[in-house]
Amino acid sequence: MKKLFLSTAVLAMAACTAVQPEGDAIVTGTNPIITGQFTADPTARVFEGKIYMYPSHDIPSVITHHDGSAWFSMPDYHVFSSEDLTSWIDHGVILRQEDVPWGKPDAYAMWAPDCVCKDGKYYFYFPDAPAGRPGFGVGVAVADRPEGPFTPQTEPIKGVFGIDPCVLIDDDGSSYIYWSGMGLSGCRLNDNMVELDGRPVRLDRSLPEGFKEGPFAFKRDGKYYLTYPWVRENTETLAYAMSDSPLGPFEYKGLIMKESPTGCWTNHHSLVEYKGQWYLFYHHNDYSPDFDKNRSARIDKLYFNEDGTIREVIPTLRGVGPVKATSKVEIDRYSSIDGARIEYVDTTDLFKGWKTIFTNSGDKVAFDELDFGKKAPKSVVLCVKAPKGGEMALTAGETMTVTLPAAEEWKEVCMPMPFKVKRMHNLEMKLVEGTDVEIDWITFR
Repeated sequence: MKKLFLSTAVLAMAACTAVQPEGDAIVTGTNPIITGQFTADPTARVFEGKIYMYPSHDIPSVITHHDGSAWFSMPDYHVFSSEDLTSWIDHGVILRQEDVPWGKPDAYAMWAPDCVCKDGKYYFYFPDAPAGRPGFGVGVAVADRPEGPFTPQTEPIKGVFGIDPCVLIDDDGSSYIYWSGMGLSGCRLNDNMVELDGRPVRLDRSLPEGFKEGPFAFKRDGKYYLTYPWVRENTETLAYAMSDSPLGPFEYKGLIMKESPTGCWTNHHSLVEYKGQWYLFYHHNDYSPDFDKNRSARIDKLYFNEDGTIREVIPTLRGVGPVKATSKVEIDRYSSIDGARIEYVDTTDLFKGWKTIFTNSGDKVAFDELDFGKKAPKSVVLCVKAPKGGEMALTAGETMTVTLPAAEEWKEVCMPMPFKVKRMHNLEMKLVEGTDVEIDWITFR
């Protein structure tokens, strides 16, 4: 082990600040994937070699449920894109509730959407509350690019009364729309992508009982999958069924994800294959633990069994994106944890993220797949608060022990690297001696 002793002068560096995106770029690689705003119901699609994510946009509640409680408030839609699932570009608002000719302009009811491409046009499907009548309708906005601008149709799709639209384009070019509302329904779409071709079919009659919504359908190896949030006991699981036909009958197969252990009532998702790997996009109330109507998008890897069934996905904080060692690495989005605990950095602004607290000797966290690149860094910087000082072992290929003098406030602590480290390594941070040492982030320069 190599040991470094940090001087008081080093600890006197500038106070730490929260990680901020530059311009429209949001860099995480961990869960949740978008910071600074709520992003629920994420539908992911691959267009032009990139991942495009079309979520709904929660805001702090401005409307109430019929029982008087605070309720979902969703005024518009953003679209995000990424090439590596780490750096996301926010392309801004693509549709507002005021822009929908047939919608109620103050309903805040723009719930889970979808987007598909056919014959060079991008069709964005979205629910909204119609002006002048109760319930929901599903509208379509059309664009020449995946990020828009989108122009909404003057009327909703006739015959669709519900929410959470999803569209599947089959191998022969035929298209099918799925939605929820008094059960799960589906219907073939006309070639113009804005009208039904036939009568809707109920899809959930062969499935186990319980509340269902948010259908997401896709095709893989000749089989059709109908996936959906399902309340089996208390909160929503993610479940799925399979069929040989796009409109069923569907046979229930099992769960993709179990109930939230923290009690977030909703979950909503999409599944997509990107560069040979399947991913599950879903949401959780990470930035709003006391109000589960403000959700944030997450991603985890998804795998199939040889018979086509789906393996259960265990939610992670680490997520799926490659993280560069030169970025501010949020170790609170750990791969594993032993003894340490995670708390918010600032309880008055939860978008500032989390910190890791090492209370006792032996507490540790691991952050897997940290990319050091081809050039070994010369120094490591920690954003740390250690009121009583401490000693911490940092392992990335090799191990060094860092002695931290007492520091009451957040400080950036810089130290030279005593060894060279390149390429991909797992990072482990372990408290060797001390108590109540807090780490916000770590980076290598």
